[in-house]
Amino acid sequence: MEISEKIKNIHGFSRVQITEDKDGKEVVVGDSGFVGPNQVVNLGFLHYLVRALCSSAGSKYIGYVALGTGSAPGAAHTGLDGEIMASTQRGAVTAESVASTTAQFTATFASSDSFLSAAADLSNIGLFYSTETADTLFAGNTYASSTCDTNQNVNITYQIRFS
Repeated sequence: MEISEKIKNIHGFSRVQITEDKDGKEVVVGDSGFVGPNQVVNLGFLHYLVRALCSSAGSKYIGYVALGTGSAPGAAHTGLDGEIMASTQRGAVTAESVASTTAQFTATFASSDSFLSAAADLSNIGLFYSTETADTLFAGNTYASSTCDTNQNVNITYQIRFS
């Protein structure tokens, strides 16, 4: 591999849309737009990238997304500040490659699943391997908070771009 072909950056960009049903139609009532770049945490690099490339024990892949009311994670974080979902309420993601250097994860938190017990000001997002609360965060991001009520849905798009 030539030096010019090295991966130099891993950037994550997330989008959180809050929707609700109005007269039988899903209407967007809050939209963060794509925000980033995110913070890939130290153990995220280790578990999700280094160990996965080496097929080592303890390697992980992204399977779930969580929302929270806290700030963006720092490099040493292992969890998401202010995570609002119980471990069983993390959203399972659908993963796909949308370009040769971009992985995209999507999920929906439906109000019918009662993911919120009361209105909350959502302000951060994180990617995880499992629903276990002790699971290690891969990466996370923050955005301008939006109030989400119990009758609203949340649609997530999170892209990890390599350049």
